[in-house]
Amino acid sequence: MQPDAASQVERVAERVRDGVDTRALSGLQPLLEYRLVELGGSMLTVGGVLSALLAVVAMLLLSRLAGSAIKRYGKRNPRANPASLYTVSRILHYLLLALGVMWALDALGIPMSKFTVFAGALGVGLGFGLQQIFSNFVSGLILLFDRSLKVGDFIQLDDNARGVVKAINIRSTQITSNDNIDMLVPNSEFVSKRVTNWTYRSVNRRIRVPFGVAYGVDKELVKKAALEAASNVPFTLSMTGDKAPQVWLVEFGDSSVNFILAVWLTEAAARRNVAVKAAYMWELDTALKKYGIEIPFPQQDLRLRSLFGLEGAQALAALRGQVPERDDDASPENQQLGEEERARLARNDARADAEREIETDALAERQLQQARRDHDGPG
Repeated sequence: MQPDAASQVERVAERVRDGVDTRALSGLQPLLEYRLVELGGSMLTVGGVLSALLAVVAMLLLSRLAGSAIKRYGKRNPRANPASLYTVSRILHYLLLALGVMWALDALGIPMSKFTVFAGALGVGLGFGLQQIFSNFVSGLILLFDRSLKVGDFIQLDDNARGVVKAINIRSTQITSNDNIDMLVPNSEFVSKRVTNWTYRSVNRRIRVPFGVAYGVDKELVKKAALEAASNVPFTLSMTGDKAPQVWLVEFGDSSVNFILAVWLTEAAARRNVAVKAAYMWELDTALKKYGIEIPFPQQDLRLRSLFGLEGAQALAALRGQVPERDDDASPENQQLGEEERARLARNDARADAEREIETDALAERQLQQARRDHDGPG
């Protein structure tokens, strides 16, 4: 086929295509201009509704793309603050959503000047059923802007519930406890009630572990045992310097001399208050028993001495007219544990649980760093 003939064929095909497109559009025109309802002096058409939906969907897609771009930026830049990136992402989402709504109203043919009618109706709705929802939305914006609460913070609520902030959404904030329980707390709770943020200024914090010993015990020996217990727990930040553990004598109680072991925790342990405190209690009990330091019962004890040459349970049995059991008649199996059983029970469960959680977090952090290095490439 000659070049001139080929070009003529292409021109004919183009005209046919244009004619088909024009006929298709002219066929859709009546459908797009079909009137649905009149609202506030403006006529809603099928085309206007489709344009409004397209505007909202486009803004939502743009918001998702922007959020993904911000996440990729955070992965490529280890120095970027995740909480700040999250705040920027949420604010950008709300702005794009508001822009999409305005675009949709314009596509529907509803001028913003006539939107006052809807604003009045919205105000009435807020006064009745939407007030709490609106309050939570505004509270969420306040939390994002003033940064008193950030993603990753370890907080404690007014009802003593505690956990890590995972997300700040429109209506509620997601908090995950150390037992992997997700709590959805309304945003207004953080504005109107007291909230303790354990990691607001610094990730390092100190816990106080109370314990008591019997009267007459050398307090220096108690201090030695308590510091030894602190050194055996891997969550102790430092054994020297300003952050070294301290032992305080705080009270002369009814049946015990009460002390406090004050310990600065590592960053990973600062978010696991209950398990970490239990780990120190376990090591304290071990250290006190090692040095023969008695832990008294929290009650008033009545001790019978030298009654019929007997003491304690044997003296009480003699008073009841019973034959007192002699010490050498007691069964060893009922008085002590076997070596294997003792070794099995000597495991510090709280310490193991906290160490497992910390290792899981550390593994996730290492995987994230490796993913960033793989993304950046060798160069």
